[in-house]
Formats: sequence, C-alpha cells, structure tokens
Amino acid sequence: MHRFWLERRPHNGLTYEAYVAAWEEALRQPLAGLDAQARRYLYYRRYNYERAQRVAEAYRMSERLARALEAIEQPQLWMVLTEDWCGDSAYSLPVIAEAARRSPLITLRILRRDENPDIMDLYLTRGARSIPKLVAFAEDGTELFTWGPRPAEAQALRDRLKEEGADARQLTQALIDWYEACGWQQVDAELAERLEAVQEAQRLSSSR
Repeated sequence: MHRFWLERRPHNGLTYEAYVAAWEEALRQPLAGLDAQARRYLYYRRYNYERAQRVAEAYRMSERLARALEAIEQPQLWMVLTEDWCGDSAYSLPVIAEAARRSPLITLRILRRDENPDIMDLYLTRGARSIPKLVAFAEDGTELFTWGPRPAEAQALRDRLKEEGADARQLTQALIDWYEACGWQQVDAELAERLEAVQEAQRLSSSR
C-alpha cells in the first residue's frame, strides 16, 4: 500500500466544488504586479475555466457509463492529480466530476500536481508528469484503475503530429480543436470501459 494512502492525503484532497471555488478566486487576482509568467498562467486559467463551464453545460452522460456507475457495489475514492491551467483537464475533469456525483459510492478528491510531486511521480506518462491523472482506489487502498492524461484518440493525434514535426503551439491547438469538436465525450466512454473492466475482474474473482 502506498505511503500517501496511509497518510490519507487523497482523502484530504479538494472536493470538486472547493477546487472550482479556488479556481474562481484565482481568476479574480489583479493583473497589476504580476510578472510575465504569472500573467500567462492567469490567461490559461481564464480560458480553461470557460472551457470547463461549456463542457459541464453540454455534457449528457451515456447510458453505458450510467449503468457502469449503478453497478458499483463497494466504495471507491477517485483521486485526480491536476492543475487549473491544464487544457486537457479543463475538458476532462467536468466529466469525471459528474460521473463521481452520480454514484453515492464514489468520493472524488483533487490533488494539485505541483504540491504533490511525490505522488505524481508514481503515475508518470512516458516519464512525464502529464495531467490530469485519475487513480481509483478501493476502500483498502487497492488501485482499481487509472485514466489520463487524455483520451486515447487525442493521445494518438498528438503522437502523430509530433512525429510529423509539429511544434508545441501546433500540438496544443490541434488538441484544443479536437476537444472542441466534442472529443471530450470520449472521456465518458473510457470511464465506462475502466469501470466495466473492474467489475468483470471482481466477478471473476468472486466466482473462483
């Protein structure tokens, strides 16, 4: 079992509501006195907040995910490592939050990546601290599944463009265009897939 679990750090993370409230508070920060980097991150936060709001308003859960959530029989804690300046998170986290809200057996807690580097380093993607990263745990701290930092189709698009020589700006814009074309709905399908796999494994284990 991970030390961070024994220390109950995921349990003491932010609720989605507290995370959004802190996000909104950061957006009220005056520009005066901010250096160039801080201004840039404030810009990211503002646009990502608007993106997250659009996703939250547009999202309608699939029947497949609803069934998978209804089939949960034991409590789960969903830990998400992220930051509010992350574009992938802006499109994905509202879907994750709504899924968690729909099941009384799921507790969602959010940890800021940059405040928890030791935890983040246990869930690297190809050696990078890519976010968002969702890790689902059973009550005893057993890892049930992980997801992130982006849907498989978006990752494949990024990989292809990178191989073709696209620079960072082009990669970012391509991903934003993909998400804006409702690509973020793939998060719903992939969450359903993860839950179904856990439930199948549990059925097989109980039948032995």
